[in-house]
Amino acid sequence: MRKMCLFTLVSILCVALAGCSNDNNKAHANEHLHPTDNSDAASVADEEKTVQSIVQDFGKTLQMVSLLAPDEIVSSSMEENYGDFVSPALLAHWQKNPQQALGRKVSSPWPDRIEVLSVEQLSKEMYRVRGEIVEITSVEQANGGGAARQNVTFEVKKLGDRWLIDTAALGDDTTSDSISYENADYGFGFTLPKSWKDYTVVTDKWEGVIPKDPDGEQVVETGPMISIRHPEWTEETPRQDIPIMIFTSEQWNSLQQEALHIGAAPIGPGELGRNSKYVFALPVRYNYAFLTGFEEVEAILKDHMTIRE
Repeated sequence: MRKMCLFTLVSILCVALAGCSNDNNKAHANEHLHPTDNSDAASVADEEKTVQSIVQDFGKTLQMVSLLAPDEIVSSSMEENYGDFVSPALLAHWQKNPQQALGRKVSSPWPDRIEVLSVEQLSKEMYRVRGEIVEITSVEQANGGGAARQNVTFEVKKLGDRWLIDTAALGDDTTSDSISYENADYGFGFTLPKSWKDYTVVTDKWEGVIPKDPDGEQVVETGPMISIRHPEWTEETPRQDIPIMIFTSEQWNSLQQEALHIGAAPIGPGELGRNSKYVFALPVRYNYAFLTGFEEVEAILKDHMTIRE
């Protein structure tokens, strides 16, 4: 009887141990059936970091490529600065069509960085990255922040063993703390505070005479003067305009050589900037009346003018 009980007990223990062993084996087997669950997640996370870094590093090069330069210079600049970040196909497309490329379109503001908003996996070899191109002027360069923000979407593709930007699309809307005035006829513009929305443009002309002409003062040269006027300007309470005198290179040279004189002041207009065709200048004593807003206009003239070729 004792032998029978002992045999039964041993049998029960063996079955129990076998069950435990089977359970353990099943557990290990299940681990091997899905060995990459955690590693896949880690791999995707690593890829997302890599893709994000590609876009951010690319954003730092945008200011290096001036789209205002001659086409051959733009092409070589893209090759030098964008070659490590964009696919050969996209690079070739931009080199052929620089007007569709990302880069520095005006002297100020300029693209400073890309801030990534989201990274989405589309497939094992493709990610979509949404972000904003942050543009700055010398003011934001010194104090931080952004003068303007442009929505942008990228598709980043794995080509061989490298992740490269394969498409780039700018958003339709620009979020900005400022507005823009652009003069396509002469190639200049300004970044204005939002309070200047609904500004008006007043056109006039400057007149130049030959100094000390024995026949008396006779107008021998004229040119346009364009004034950007604040929307709150009224005849009763005028505000300071942004007045821009426009000269050809020949007219400006005559002015500098004192072969031409403008106005009653003993000194001439002050140069603001120039492109290949025109020189842009500020009238003498334009703010002598210290009208409302003259300090703001001084700041705009100092840091927020844009010039195109």
